[in-house]
Amino acid sequence: MSNRIRWGVLGAARIAITKVIPGMRGCERAEIAAIASRDLVKAERAASALGIPKAYGSYEELLADPEIEAIYNPLPNHLHVPWSIKAAEAGKHVLCEKPISMSSAECRHLIAARDRAGVKIGEAFMVAVHPQWIRAREIVRSGRIGPLRSILGCFSYHNADPGNIRNIPEYGGGGVMDIGCYPIFISRWIYGEEPVRVRAAVERDPVMKTDRLASVLLEFPSGHSVFTCGTQLAPFQRMIFLGSKGRLEMEIPFNAPPDRPSRIFIDDGSDLFGGGIVTEEFPVCDQYGLQGDAFSRAIQEGSEVPVPLEQALKNMEAIETILGG
Repeated sequence: MSNRIRWGVLGAARIAITKVIPGMRGCERAEIAAIASRDLVKAERAASALGIPKAYGSYEELLADPEIEAIYNPLPNHLHVPWSIKAAEAGKHVLCEKPISMSSAECRHLIAARDRAGVKIGEAFMVAVHPQWIRAREIVRSGRIGPLRSILGCFSYHNADPGNIRNIPEYGGGGVMDIGCYPIFISRWIYGEEPVRVRAAVERDPVMKTDRLASVLLEFPSGHSVFTCGTQLAPFQRMIFLGSKGRLEMEIPFNAPPDRPSRIFIDDGSDLFGGGIVTEEFPVCDQYGLQGDAFSRAIQEGSEVPVPLEQALKNMEAIETILGG
């Protein structure tokens, strides 16, 4: 497709350099046309390594480029809303990393800015476009496992470095903001409902003050979701969906690899040793590339982005409740 949406990237964050930009290089509807950093040498180095035509030494220069139509914002959490608003005011569409904001009030400011500017802004929950998740929601809603009653989840890694941005409260660090946002989003997305009650047990690191262990219960009209997230645990991730007749399990729910097939397991419950399990495998794909194309399609066709700000706001409200905001 010759009329691809021209994207600019704010900053040289690790997720941008190692995952999103490489994924979007295979897009049909999108192309990364520029990258900006407050350090021009860093921007030029990233542009050279990733085949990006333009490099800027400031975010303002990127936003002033009339050829750039959309912005990908992978900046630290506390800069999500300020720079997304600046991008919107510059007439750019914005795909912003999760979590969208530092608070629900801040997210509402972003919604107002979007509406004033008449642009599209969405939260970068790439899982919403991955075939394994689209299929999982289809299976649940088909009734194959019976009415969905319970979701069980875990997402963890180990990072105790006080200098790491994920461990700095002022920058929006902590496990719930960083990774707990995923099972919250997925639970809401699969149920197709909003939680009516949110409860949590949260443990904070005594030195860094960020939440390092959280166990959460989301009560929905149709059932429950229970998950644990931790930043000082063994790395692990899994999501399990329990219905009245069967079970659905996602092998690698969030960091689905771009270089090997993904698998989900559907269990009819007939055999505790796994005799009733059917495995579905999905061809190799890159969820970041799929996300870039889906967002670009929304721009071109005037349709809704995969995860609009109204959905981001609901996720943020749940996060606030968990963290006692």
